[in-house]
Amino acid sequence: MSVAAQKVVKPHFYEGMFLVDSGKFATDQEGVTNDILTVLKKAGATVVAHRPWQDGKLAYEIEGMKKGLHYLVLFTMPGTGMKTLVRQCQLSETIVRHMTIKHPQSIFDATVAAMTGAAPAVVEDTDAPEADGDDAG
Repeated sequence: MSVAAQKVVKPHFYEGMFLVDSGKFATDQEGVTNDILTVLKKAGATVVAHRPWQDGKLAYEIEGMKKGLHYLVLFTMPGTGMKTLVRQCQLSETIVRHMTIKHPQSIFDATVAAMTGAAPAVVEDTDAPEADGDDAG
């Protein structure tokens, strides 16, 4: 009798930038934010930090829109959720464009710290020699 081993899916660290209509965001910040977070939840993502980033004139008109707001979200998600995320963004009436970047954990942690204002996590170097408490000299 054999037992099938379950494959453990390791989540990846992502930064997503979502372009939304700045006029819609100005009138319904909570609704737009919830729309973005719902799209991520459907893809199996765990949101770590999020905030509006840049609101301004676009380089070119997109779907009749001349101004837009870029909304940044830092999240973890298994790689298998990327296809769902892309499809949900395409179906969303709120998200006009999106871009997702995969980060190593060190950069992800530093970005989360910068976004939230928290101190970055310090990773100890296990190869460094330990100093003993005696100063003889």
